[in-house]
Amino acid sequence: MRNIAVFGKRTEPHMVIIARGDRIRHFTVRPWMAALAGSALAAVAIGYLAATTYLVLRDDLIGASVAHQARMQQAYEDRIAALRSQVDRITSRQLLDQQMMERKVGELMLRQEELTQRHGRLTPAVEAVTTQDAPPPVAPIPKKRPEIRAEAVDGAPFFANALGYAAAPAALRGAQAEGTSADKADKVFVAINRSLRAIEVEQVERLRTLTEGAQRTADRIASALSSTGLSIDLPDNDAAGGPLLAPIPAASFEQEVRELDEALSRLDEIKSTVRRLPIANPAPGHAVSSRFGMRRDPILGVRAMHSGMDFRAKRGTQVRATASGTVIHAGWNGGYGRMVEVEHDDGYTTRYAHLSKVTVREGDRVMAGDVVGKVGSSGRSTGPHLHYEVRKSGKPLDPVRFIEAGRKVSRYL
Repeated sequence: MRNIAVFGKRTEPHMVIIARGDRIRHFTVRPWMAALAGSALAAVAIGYLAATTYLVLRDDLIGASVAHQARMQQAYEDRIAALRSQVDRITSRQLLDQQMMERKVGELMLRQEELTQRHGRLTPAVEAVTTQDAPPPVAPIPKKRPEIRAEAVDGAPFFANALGYAAAPAALRGAQAEGTSADKADKVFVAINRSLRAIEVEQVERLRTLTEGAQRTADRIASALSSTGLSIDLPDNDAAGGPLLAPIPAASFEQEVRELDEALSRLDEIKSTVRRLPIANPAPGHAVSSRFGMRRDPILGVRAMHSGMDFRAKRGTQVRATASGTVIHAGWNGGYGRMVEVEHDDGYTTRYAHLSKVTVREGDRVMAGDVVGKVGSSGRSTGPHLHYEVRKSGKPLDPVRFIEAGRKVSRYL
């Protein structure tokens, strides 16, 4: 059948005819149906091609994916190993820091104990010099020494010194996680070591100052005695020798202690020797009326030897011993009148004559300053006064030398 176009040209639709025996069927093919069929065929073709390509390239894709996953896994394992190694290093560093801090703290405690022992050895020396009333040393001696003490802070040992530096091992170990505790701990230990070193230097300087003070006092006593014509026999401490070697810092304190002991021993020996000499004034505060030596005799008016010196004093004035010793005479003795004679060490004797009263007996032990009698005018005398003599091995000596020496060294004794 054919359609005739009424207006213009008209396209006839496509028709499909199917004949089967007596039966005939026909179908009209629309454009959209053709397009749909083409699309379906194209989709099937594309799907076929994609499936074929996938099947061909499947092994390569799977291999690439597996390789990528393996690389990622290896990277993660490497990262985990690096982190573990870093953690191990940090842990080891913390353990090392902890051991180092404990070692440093132990060293500080040992040094503090050593300084305490040194201070204990210094105290008797300082007290000995103080009790001897030595002249003030050139360098000042600190009144208070810095110290390092141990306290408890939050259950952990805490070390601090007088300067305010502190170090808490547990707190420092905790701060290491922040990355700043090591520097802080080093600064703290440096500060404490500096403080301990300053204490050590101060102790050595104190010892040296005390030694120089003791030596200076001994030299001044000897010089004062020499200036008055007196001398004392002491062992010679200047005999020494040996090669010149550099000093050992660790032994400096012990060496200074030995030198101080030697200086104090020498000073004690000098003082002990001087104290045995009759250098005190038997009538302090009274004028001298007649000196030792040649003079005009007050009774006969002729030149005669005066074996002592006379002190003008009122009757009854107390007469004091000029040194410690033993009374070997107490009573009347010819021209001396009532007299007391005291025997001292090193062959010295002193006589106190023209007394109005004797207050001691023979055999008595007297000390310097003890009263042995009272001023009078007994014996060969023109008036109340004290006749005082100093003798060595029976030979009379000028008492003025002894009294002047006593006046010069009195502030050192």
